[in-house]
Amino acid sequence: MKSSEGPAQEASWQWDGEADGAAETPGDVIGGGGGGPRLSRRGLLVGAGVLAVGGAAWAVTGAQGDGPAPQPQPTALAGPTPLWTYRGPEATTPERLLVPPDRPVFLSRAGLRALDPGDGGPKRLLSFDPPPPKDWPSDLERPAGNVVVSRDYLYTATSRGHLDAHHLTDPTAGWSLPLPDDLPGELQLTAMAAGVLYGCVLGWPRANGTVPSSRLFAVGLEERSLLWSLAIDRQERPLARASGYGDHPLACGRSLDTGTELVVRDAATGRELWTAPAGGDLSWCTAVGQEFLVPDGSGGVRLLGADGKPRWTHSPARGESWRALAPVPDAVRVFVPRDDGVVTCLDTSEGRVLWSSKLPFLLDRRSRPLLDGGTLYVPGPAAGGVSAIYTATGVLGWTFRDSGPGRNVWNLASGGGRLYAGHDEVLHALPLT
Repeated sequence: MKSSEGPAQEASWQWDGEADGAAETPGDVIGGGGGGPRLSRRGLLVGAGVLAVGGAAWAVTGAQGDGPAPQPQPTALAGPTPLWTYRGPEATTPERLLVPPDRPVFLSRAGLRALDPGDGGPKRLLSFDPPPPKDWPSDLERPAGNVVVSRDYLYTATSRGHLDAHHLTDPTAGWSLPLPDDLPGELQLTAMAAGVLYGCVLGWPRANGTVPSSRLFAVGLEERSLLWSLAIDRQERPLARASGYGDHPLACGRSLDTGTELVVRDAATGRELWTAPAGGDLSWCTAVGQEFLVPDGSGGVRLLGADGKPRWTHSPARGESWRALAPVPDAVRVFVPRDDGVVTCLDTSEGRVLWSSKLPFLLDRRSRPLLDGGTLYVPGPAAGGVSAIYTATGVLGWTFRDSGPGRNVWNLASGGGRLYAGHDEVLHALPLT
């Protein structure tokens, strides 16, 4: 292996013989920390196996046929030193993940690569059929999400009429749940909480121009069974569920001829409890205990009580121009990221501002902050990096950036005492603050 010494900004790495196209592998691992960069090469898996589940084709593929390896790049230009860095063969598509995973995974058009938390080595590739459309994710009519990684399983609804669960490392531990015939069409997974996956099947627009119907459903993952399903005469999607088990409410977004509204249902049965007007585009909904945060229609946030009545609203002041993104709550506070690059901490009970923190980059609706312990990690654009804010004070602790080019926002996950931060073709493992 040849290397060039000097500052990280000028560093370059090249494998012996790679300039001649001699080596092929689906990804490279660049180890960080300790005595400096350490480069190691791995195949995804020796050999290949195929597991047919519920009519969907899944493949555990090896290095063959994945094309030439991407060139390894230097690791961090600023911020904490990565424990390791994985570089995939193509750009990741984190917008397809419904919730942040609890382990390092690399999801792209080709499928999902399960990585080793210890060194970032690829352990298994799960390729599911059908793949996302070629124009993904620019096809805004197709909702984000629909792929869930939780504990040791990957859940998808890619095979018609089935919910498929694939074990990330053990091919024999997968299962598939056939759903009733009254759930025809394309299944969409839209929310997850307390071991239950919620989704919908949306009907096609009617010839007379009226709003099509839909069917909602809930699947218990531990029970591996359909808990309930019901038909709705409007288009409706589950969005978020209040914390805890039992009859805690489930919030859904319903399309009306005049806009959208929030519908809150009994999570155990699907029975409608109450509705409330939504502030224009119901692009997000966040559960805060038994209550829900929604957009207020003017760029801010509104907290709806357990009875559906507004408790407080936090909106742009006169002369301000910003739009709130999906908030992140803890036990007593709500952290509101804004597209102007500011994070505001509000008291949950009254909506009072406790502190505001200015980030070194702007945000957009793809940015999904992650709260772990006493630190809020906020992902920015590829060139911006990831910032850590200490939630007790609002102080900006550090910002991590890498030298790789890219056009996507950073995506975050955490587990096992590590923060997994990636964008485009790279995924870094960082020590949690």
